[in-house]
Amino acid sequence: MTMEKPSMIRQVFGRKMLVALSMGFSCGVPLLLTISVLQAWMKQEGVDLGVIGLFSLVGLPYTLKFLWAPLFDRFTLPFLGRRKGWLVLAQIFLALAIVLLGFSQPARFPWLMALVAFGVTFLSASQDIVVDAYRREDLHDAELGLGSSMYIYGYRLGMLLASGGGLILADHIPFSMVYSLMALSLVPGIVVTVLTPEPREVPGKPATLSQAVVEPLKEYFSRNGAVSILVFILLYKIGDTMASAMTTPFYLDMGFTMSEIGTVVKLFGFWATLIGTFTGGLLMLRIGINRSLWVFGALQALSTAGFAWLALVGHSLPLLAGVITFENLSAGMGTAAYAAFMASMTDRRFTATQYALLSSLMGIPRVMAAAPTGFFVKILGWEGFFIACTVAALPGMLLLLKCAPWKRDLQDDQ
Repeated sequence: MTMEKPSMIRQVFGRKMLVALSMGFSCGVPLLLTISVLQAWMKQEGVDLGVIGLFSLVGLPYTLKFLWAPLFDRFTLPFLGRRKGWLVLAQIFLALAIVLLGFSQPARFPWLMALVAFGVTFLSASQDIVVDAYRREDLHDAELGLGSSMYIYGYRLGMLLASGGGLILADHIPFSMVYSLMALSLVPGIVVTVLTPEPREVPGKPATLSQAVVEPLKEYFSRNGAVSILVFILLYKIGDTMASAMTTPFYLDMGFTMSEIGTVVKLFGFWATLIGTFTGGLLMLRIGINRSLWVFGALQALSTAGFAWLALVGHSLPLLAGVITFENLSAGMGTAAYAAFMASMTDRRFTATQYALLSSLMGIPRVMAAAPTGFFVKILGWEGFFIACTVAALPGMLLLLKCAPWKRDLQDDQ
C-alpha cells in the first residue's frame, strides 16, 4: 500500500519550501553588497578604479568554501543542533559584519574596508555551505527539485533587494544606513533558522577532522561513474555559460542602446528567470530530476541558438525581448535542475563538504570557459560563435545517458 502524495499546493506552500525560500533570500542579500553596491559607493567616494577592480578578490571565499566545509560536517555546536547551530552563528555574525562594512570609510581606509568586506564574504560563503547542507538533509529526494527552485527564487529576490533596492536607497540616504537596512533584512532568516526543525541526523558522521576531509572524497570516488558525474557538472551548462559571457557586447554590436538593453533585461530577463526557476521546480515534481535535466538542457541549447538567430536578423526589439525571455526562462529551469541533481549526489553524512566541492566545481566553467570567448567571436563572428556555443552543449547532454538516464529517476524510487 502506497501513501498518497500531498497536493502540489500543499507541497509548494509547505514548511520545507518556505524555509528553502527564506534561506535562499538570506544567502542572496550579501552577495552584491560586496560587488556592485560596494563598487558604486567607492566610485562615489572617488576611490581609484584600479583599487575598485582589485576588490573583486574579496569574493574568493565563494570559490574556496570547500576548504573549511569539513568543519561543519565534523563539529556540532552545543546549541540548536548540527546544522542550525552553525547556521544561526554565521547569520548573526554576517549581519553584524554587514553593519560594520557600512561604517567603513572607502576613501580614507580602502584596505580596511577590503578586510571587512572579505569577512562578509567569508561569513556569507559559510552560510551558503550550511544552508545547502540543511536543504539536502531537510528534503526527501523527490522534493529536491522544488526545494532547489524555491531556494534559487529566494536567492534572486535577495539579490534584487541588495542591488536594485540598495542603489535606489543610496540616492536618498547614506551608504551606512543602506548597509544597516540590508543587515536588518537578514533578521527574518535568523528567526526562521531558530524555529525550523533540525534535520534528522544520520549515523556515521565523521568522528575526526581527518575523516571529515578524507571520507567524503573516498565515499564519492568509490561510486560507479563518479568521474563521469564530475565531467557532467563541468559541461552541462558550458554552452549557456559561454554565450552569457558575451551577451552585452553582442547587444551593443547589434545596435541596441544601453537603455534598450537595460529595459528589456530588467522587464523580461529577471522575471523570466524567476518564472523559469519556479516552473522548473513544479515540473520536477511531476517528471523527476533526471528527465528535467534532459528537457531543460535541450531548452537551454535552443535558447543559445536563439542568439544566432538574432545575430542573423540584427536590430529588432521584439526579437531581443523574445530571445532574452526564452534564454532566462530556460536558464532558470536548468539551474534549478542542476542544483537539485548536485544535492542528490551528496551523502547525508558529508553533505556540507560534498556539496561545497560540487558547487565550487560548477563555478569553474564560469571563469575558464568564459575567458576565451572574445577570441572565439573574433574568429567565428557572432552567428558562428553562438552556433558553436549551442554545439558545446551536446557533450553535457550526451553524458546524461550515463549520469541521469531518462528511464531511471530519483522520483521513481519514492
